[in-house]
Amino acid sequence: MTPHTVTSHRAAALVLAASLVAQLSLHGQNDTSSAAARQRMDEVFSLIDKNYVTAPDMNRMSDEAVKAMLKALDPHSVFIPAKDVQRANEALTGNFEGIGITFQINGDTIFVADVIDGGPSEKVGLHRGDRIIRIDGRPATGDSVTNNFVTSHLRGKKGTVVVVDVLRDGRELEFHIVRDKIPLHSVDTWFMAADGIGYIRLARFARTSVDEFRAAVRQLQRQGMTRLIFDLRGNTGGYLDIACALAGELLPRHRLIVYTEGRLAPRQDFRTRGSGSFREGDLIVLVDENSASASEIVSGAVQDWDRGLLIGRRTFGKGLVQRIFNLSDGSQVRLTTARYFTPSGRCIQKPYDKGTDDYNRDLSRRFASGELVSLDSIHLPDSLRYTTASGRTVYGGGGIMPDIFVPMDTMRLSDYYIAIRSKGLVNSFPLAWADKHRDDERLSDFEKFLAHYDSFPVDSLFAVHAAEQGIVRDTAAETSRRLQTERSDNYLHLILKAQIARNLFGTEYYYRIMCVIDDAYLKALEQLRGAS
Repeated sequence: MTPHTVTSHRAAALVLAASLVAQLSLHGQNDTSSAAARQRMDEVFSLIDKNYVTAPDMNRMSDEAVKAMLKALDPHSVFIPAKDVQRANEALTGNFEGIGITFQINGDTIFVADVIDGGPSEKVGLHRGDRIIRIDGRPATGDSVTNNFVTSHLRGKKGTVVVVDVLRDGRELEFHIVRDKIPLHSVDTWFMAADGIGYIRLARFARTSVDEFRAAVRQLQRQGMTRLIFDLRGNTGGYLDIACALAGELLPRHRLIVYTEGRLAPRQDFRTRGSGSFREGDLIVLVDENSASASEIVSGAVQDWDRGLLIGRRTFGKGLVQRIFNLSDGSQVRLTTARYFTPSGRCIQKPYDKGTDDYNRDLSRRFASGELVSLDSIHLPDSLRYTTASGRTVYGGGGIMPDIFVPMDTMRLSDYYIAIRSKGLVNSFPLAWADKHRDDERLSDFEKFLAHYDSFPVDSLFAVHAAEQGIVRDTAAETSRRLQTERSDNYLHLILKAQIARNLFGTEYYYRIMCVIDDAYLKALEQLRGAS
């Protein structure tokens, strides 16, 4: 979405609905039909207000009416109630106000999963692995403990104090923590994947993303990086201007990145400017079916200008631009005002003419059709064919097709693995195991962890734990599917190892372990090594 805002006014629920209908009438209605629509809304609200059997909640009604109107337009025009606006914007603004930890709930216990560097909790001495037992004197254990409970009690206005009691090594400790602005990092991890080859994973396009990307590039270049794997898989997008700024880090100067155009929004071109941190050197961008919006802007520009290769699976297909309209009560409407087009002229928005519910089933249809596992299952019409700067054929109309297809590995998902994942054991067991071994000298840093991990009987202990939770392996069925069983067991072994590393050392170490069986990542390494 773009960062622009427009203010609308309402004096009451009735006026809100009527005024929004007036705004939405820009979606192709003439003045006469718009006036009739407003009058109809007025009449219905008035009838309900004067005649309904009980006193109606007009605010709730207006919220639901607005949601229904927007849903009738397209899947990405949405209404956000005032109470949810701050939370909805946190991932994009790149910060929130709180104490600076990430947490996990295991059973009825809150564990500190990570402590953000330089944040309020680190300053007072909170540690990864601490168990939170009280917040402001209120018990923080038991069945009532949920994610909402934790966030609502730990987050708060900058400068306010929260008292957190934790259990550490059998001792209770009390911390008085002054809340502050907490950065939400959008670069999950970066590291040297091989000699001369760097890897950066971007989770979202937030206000801080370009600075984070530049910092990661600088660190990698100091370690000898001349080629880059840029991972946008699972990145559902963010701000349009941030996508353009990040594309400018990769593309030569004055290149068209994307253009937007709508019925009442004249064409606007976005071009690279200034200097970029990685405009030379071999580049591969990893994408998948969950790479959307801003991710597709960057990957589409890289592909259209032949700046690098795209590896993975067809992207989500979101080619609509939303504009933020602030309403006077603090709520927001994010309204689609334009489509965006890649430099070759592609609009990659997938169809939504059958409604939002059908639109949301698209990924399920891709899986059922075999598209996620077989390139032969993908059929794109010639009418959607475009060419890149060097004359290569690319397609629009429903996501961006990568240059090299990598299928989803469904062999990893055995019945046993699906059962333990559904039960949450692949999260809860590693957390509990890491907590018991946090002070083990053999696991005191990541290098020691890699050297000693396999000496611990983690897999066998997990199998016993799963059986205690009622999940027993079907040995007869697994024998008949020996190859899948082996693949799935190997995957489970690495998942447990990676989750334990995450709990001991932080999120970035999860990816350092999982990359060894990441087919798209390995294909990118193969391509870049060949290029060298």
